[in-house]
Amino acid sequence: MKRNASVPAIFLDRDGTINEDIGYVSQPDELVIYPWAAEAIRMINQSGMKALVITNQSAVARGFCSEEEIRTIHNLMTTELGRYGARLDGIYYCPHHPEVGQPPYRTVCDCRKPLPGLALAAAREHNIDLKRSYVVGDKLSDMDLARNIGARPALVLTGYGLGTKAMLDRALSPPQVIAGNLLEAVTTILRNWRSEK
Repeated sequence: MKRNASVPAIFLDRDGTINEDIGYVSQPDELVIYPWAAEAIRMINQSGMKALVITNQSAVARGFCSEEEIRTIHNLMTTELGRYGARLDGIYYCPHHPEVGQPPYRTVCDCRKPLPGLALAAAREHNIDLKRSYVVGDKLSDMDLARNIGARPALVLTGYGLGTKAMLDRALSPPQVIAGNLLEAVTTILRNWRSEK
């Protein structure tokens, strides 16, 4: 059976990109999704690209919440976005921290951004063309993840984005797109992507 042709993805950070970053979202009632996020993700869905969340959630390692609670938060996020016709094709999270907490969560892993483990796993599962894909986030770790998987970085100025913009000289790969929020970033990415087809 012939395998389907690979497709590009937009890898999305969670806190500060899709929802407000309050430090650690550890309970469902702390999840506040940005008002423009659903429209942005719906645009990705309509484009034919995949919408995949890649997020560090060291709140687990720090003892602020359990993995079950993280999954409950993600189920709520999926439901709330779905109310507006937006679909996430996958959510991948790293519960680890190399220096904080207790084993098995206190560990050096390959899934904590900017390391590529989660994104590469998502790419295998969804048959993603990484060279045509983007990573969108508000931190240097998102920009560096893009470099580490051969994708294109895009910075949003929500969350920690303004502070990150001031530190771009430290980025391994400076962003190809800088946008005020996720909707503006996706609009620019899709325009660029279509012009290259």
